[in-house]
Amino acid sequence: MAGKHILLTGIPGIGKTTIVQRVCENLKKSGLLPQGFYTEEVRQGGRRIGFDVVCLNGERGPLARVSDFVCDSVVKGPKVGQYVVELSSFEKLALPALQSRQQGCSVIILDEIGKMEMYSEHFKQAVRASFNLNGVSILATIPVAKGKPLPLVEELRNRKDVTIITVTRDNRESLVQEVTCLLLSTA
Repeated sequence: MAGKHILLTGIPGIGKTTIVQRVCENLKKSGLLPQGFYTEEVRQGGRRIGFDVVCLNGERGPLARVSDFVCDSVVKGPKVGQYVVELSSFEKLALPALQSRQQGCSVIILDEIGKMEMYSEHFKQAVRASFNLNGVSILATIPVAKGKPLPLVEELRNRKDVTIITVTRDNRESLVQEVTCLLLSTA
């Protein structure tokens, strides 16, 4: 594999975020300080009601909620399926995690670059800028290419400095170590 940036793709629920979280733990144990964010399901009574943005500095907030859990008088945003995207919350957390590079940071985590996140023009600009930083590698997750492609995702897929890895049930356990080693070798 070649490329200083790694894009993980695979069907929803296959374990991309879990891989990202474990790779982050490994990088920290190796002395690297990744920055960025991952997304996490929010459940209530066994039902998925949305997703949160969880920054590696510990901050968290809503990315999206099922529309019946959103008070329309308070939050209005674009819809993706049954979810209302809470753009202001997302941008308040995700943008600083990308734009203010911490001392010693050589790895940026972007989980994920998907439909919900694409409603933020500021996020798209920050992603492009991050991929062009010198001395930084990116570990990101992207959706499986189906239906109408997301232009930014296709742009990233076609970069020469990107390695795309499809996560499957068969490889997901070994990918934690493999991705960690790839990122450590570029740091």
